[in-house]
Amino acid sequence: MPLAVVAIGGNSLIRKGQKGTEQEQYENALETCGHIAGMIKSGWDVVVTHGNGPQVGFALLRSELAANIIPPSPLDYCDAFTQGELGYIIAQALSARLEEAGIKKEVAAVVTRVLVDAKDSAFTKPTKPIGPFYSKEEAIDHKLRDNWAMVEDAGRGYRRVVPSPKPLDIMEKEAVKTLVERGVIVVAVGGGGIPVVRDGKEVRGAEAVIDKDFASALLASEIKADLLLISTAVDSVRLNYGKPGERKLSRMTLGEARRYLAEKQFPAGSMGPKIEAALQFLEKGGKEVIITSPERIGDALAGKAGTKITP
Repeated sequence: MPLAVVAIGGNSLIRKGQKGTEQEQYENALETCGHIAGMIKSGWDVVVTHGNGPQVGFALLRSELAANIIPPSPLDYCDAFTQGELGYIIAQALSARLEEAGIKKEVAAVVTRVLVDAKDSAFTKPTKPIGPFYSKEEAIDHKLRDNWAMVEDAGRGYRRVVPSPKPLDIMEKEAVKTLVERGVIVVAVGGGGIPVVRDGKEVRGAEAVIDKDFASALLASEIKADLLLISTAVDSVRLNYGKPGERKLSRMTLGEARRYLAEKQFPAGSMGPKIEAALQFLEKGGKEVIITSPERIGDALAGKAGTKITP
């Protein structure tokens, strides 16, 4: 059976106007997992990965608000908390959808560590948005009061940014491979994985959040997946997005994607990391990348929607 890594965004589990309760996230996961179950029914083995931008921001905020009562949690521990929480939500939702579809497969969420370089320049230049969106006034207040690094995020408001080093190795890749070979649907590298660095013979956690698309592309390469499917808020990649002359791209070659990226068609705060992740996967021997919205996954696999990127 062909193997796909399906990457879903942390923002897709918390919709606009929602508070981000566990029930809301579960219901949103049920919708996305229905489409993934359809993919599995059509003959794919699947590893699901996910973002955690809003959720890890909430975990940090809880930790800060309760700092006078309990010890605050480092960022890598917050990564682990959200990985477990979202892994549980996705496993529950996907199991329910598989049961409905009459598919007898187990789902396992693997707490996954991802190796990064302790000297990565990202540790001095935070760029990864986490947590909720803020108004300009709120962003200025947090910057002055809490010393947060804040950026405007794709026209949707302001968000806190933290270090986002490049992933180098998936520590649990052999465990993921073994589970896939035994027919288990795996949830892995949640939130981009828990960042760790080598310190002599030991491995220790790092205060950062890894981009889930980069980690998903690396995992897809390391387990030799046939397809990297990146699920996002739009049904396909667009040129001149939000500008006159906007148009959808149904197909791109690796060379065309590189050129559009160099022309700054894909902003760093939205589509840019997804295109870069696609390039990394294809450059390491990957066969195909599809970028689409959750509800168009079936159509995208049939070539009727989404953007397909090939070598």
